Amino acid sequence: MKCSPSRFAASAALAVAATLFGALPASAQAPARDSRESLPNQELSPNVLYQFLLAEIAGARGQIGLSTQLYLELARSTRDPRIARRATEIALFSRNAEAATQAARLWAEISPQSEEARRILDTVATGRESRLDEIQIQLARALAQNPEHLAQNLMGLNRALTRVQDKQLTRDLVWRLTEPYLEQPEAHFARAQAAILADNAMEAAAEIDRALNLRADWEPGILFKAQLLQQAGAHEEAAALLARQLERTPDSTSLRLAHARALVGARQFEAARGEFRRLLDAAPDDRDLMYANALLAQQLDDDAAAEALFSRALEAGHPEADAIRINLGQLADKRGDPAGARRWYEQVGPGRHFGEARIRLAQALAKDGKLDEARRILREEGGDEDARRRFILAEAQLLRDADRSAEALQVVDQALRSAPDDTDLLYESAMLAERLDRMEVMEGRLRKVIALAPDHAHAYNALGYSLADRGQRLEEAQQLIERALELSPEDPFILDSLGWVRFRQGHLQDAATHLQRAYGIRADPEIAAHLGEVLWRLDRREDANRLFDEALRAHPDNTVLRDTAARLRKP
Repeated sequence: MKCSPSRFAASAALAVAATLFGALPASAQAPARDSRESLPNQELSPNVLYQFLLAEIAGARGQIGLSTQLYLELARSTRDPRIARRATEIALFSRNAEAATQAARLWAEISPQSEEARRILDTVATGRESRLDEIQIQLARALAQNPEHLAQNLMGLNRALTRVQDKQLTRDLVWRLTEPYLEQPEAHFARAQAAILADNAMEAAAEIDRALNLRADWEPGILFKAQLLQQAGAHEEAAALLARQLERTPDSTSLRLAHARALVGARQFEAARGEFRRLLDAAPDDRDLMYANALLAQQLDDDAAAEALFSRALEAGHPEADAIRINLGQLADKRGDPAGARRWYEQVGPGRHFGEARIRLAQALAKDGKLDEARRILREEGGDEDARRRFILAEAQLLRDADRSAEALQVVDQALRSAPDDTDLLYESAMLAERLDRMEVMEGRLRKVIALAPDHAHAYNALGYSLADRGQRLEEAQQLIERALELSPEDPFILDSLGWVRFRQGHLQDAATHLQRAYGIRADPEIAAHLGEVLWRLDRREDANRLFDEALRAHPDNTVLRDTAARLRKP
């Protein structure tokens, strides 16, 4: 006969209650764990049973924090040392160190003769790593004496050890504690967690594979393995793993959400959008899914859908309200509505998005021909040193875009007087000097950046490209750009520079190879201009014209692209 879920849960709670309260005839009761404990004559009332039911359901669903809270409240109301002990055991497996201390303190207060209660209280109250042996004893006992909660407790083992700072010690402790339970996939899951916390990804992968060998379709193991693959950059492999599991369990929300995120990591945005749409269709009031769908629509240039979804998420009270307002401002700006963009940016309040909103507000004002007002906004903003640097660089960018590079350089040079070794300011000043054809200033500042920050890839690239573009010291330019590429191998702008220097050296086919790779990563208009010119010189004019037409449709106002196409096409 099938039992309803509620009746089953009630039966489970009754079983736990009977165990804790000894709801059996006195002659049939087992001896107490500590015969010196004075046990209250606790009635198994409907209210007590209800709390047991809630605590057990929460624990069964993996809501360890809620289960801890409910058991702690029950221990306070009943003053029963067995319940206080159980609350302490559960709290050891949760992240709430304060709850563990409170539960252990209550247990020790109710049972002052219990040496075990005092030992645990001392351990959780001090949190000292010198008590690792005692922690191991208590955790081993909790695992051994609660077989009905073994899987749950193994899954929470690493949470119980979060206060141990040395993660290699934690890993070794988890290995010892799980040794008796290696036929359980949860034991290998605990080992995999401990290994990844100790920065041993290979060991973590091996352990999660052992867990899946024991239970091939185990969802927590599949999800964990997918996370490991994504951390290793194998996004497509992670997506494929999750897709296979989804074929077996298509109704799993956790798997579908993980699959959608893996597709984003693999840059399969259209497929990811399809998954997020399914999730939103199933939970239309979920504001996080509204936000995720909005971001993907924006990524895929479906601006109307993005705006509608952002607005829905905002109305639903999404916690990232200011980030949403910035995105709505960007969409308004994109469709040529600077006044609408400004309204959204002005609504962003103090917090981590405020600086970005003020910079975007200034940019919107500058586009509307209000450069002086834009500069005033940036100059009025306070903040720490990093914030001030951002506002200075933003002001310089506005002046550069307005073709007032000399004024922009003055702004940055003034800031450099009080921060002469600031690499961001030095780099910006070098780029402005290059626009003004002050090559000695540019080279001197870029070399200072390289001296201060030897891994600054863009400083090497900027110096190398500037030399190459002028046809000067081409061998040295190539060496600088190749060093930049070593530091940032997939940067499309550095690949573009390498293609351009090879073009200047007369190696057209090699240049085309690098430029095509760069354009494949990022369809930037200036990369298109360089690639188009190389294709033209290779007498691949049909390909060049097709590229120019495509790029000009996307970037009709780009001066470099427009001038290059016009120059080459001129009869």
